[in-house]
Amino acid sequence: MNSSKIILAFVGMPGAGKSEATKYLFKKGFPFVRFGQFTEDVIKEANLPLNTENERIFREKLRQEFGMEAFAVKAKPKLDELIKTHDFVVIDGLYSWEEFTYLKKYFDFLKLISIYAEPQIRYERLSKRLVRPIALKDSYERDVREIEKLNKGGPIAIADFCLINNSSDISDLYKNIENVLGRFNIKI
Repeated sequence: MNSSKIILAFVGMPGAGKSEATKYLFKKGFPFVRFGQFTEDVIKEANLPLNTENERIFREKLRQEFGMEAFAVKAKPKLDELIKTHDFVVIDGLYSWEEFTYLKKYFDFLKLISIYAEPQIRYERLSKRLVRPIALKDSYERDVREIEKLNKGGPIAIADFCLINNSSDISDLYKNIENVLGRFNIKI
């Protein structure tokens, strides 16, 4: 293990702030891998509209075909390349326990940050997002599907750090991220 290397994966339920955290670090110049991009690429190749239903169908199809670690397997070559030239790489969208254990075999310097927001706050965020909004009435069912079908609970439960993101002020999330990164001596 090279102790100066860190791969940091944000985990959490939909609407908690994982993508916002990753976007913030990307804007600060840190490279990242977004697991959801693999799903979007497959949907685009099939010439289908990018929406939550198609995402769900193709996510589940990829996992049925390649196993629950499918997205980690697809991401590993990109992570290998990025970690050669960067000491710090970010992952957005690590979901399943299998993805975590697969990557941990290769990258013992993988760390998890769970971002938590209360369900009602997350559901409001999801209903108001500009890209692929989710109706309030559908948010709870999505949570249940992700926990039951994607084994999402394990990485959240075993996370190295937990950030609370109930604030409507995005700068509060940024401050929390900066505090955690400070524990790794990473300056933004």
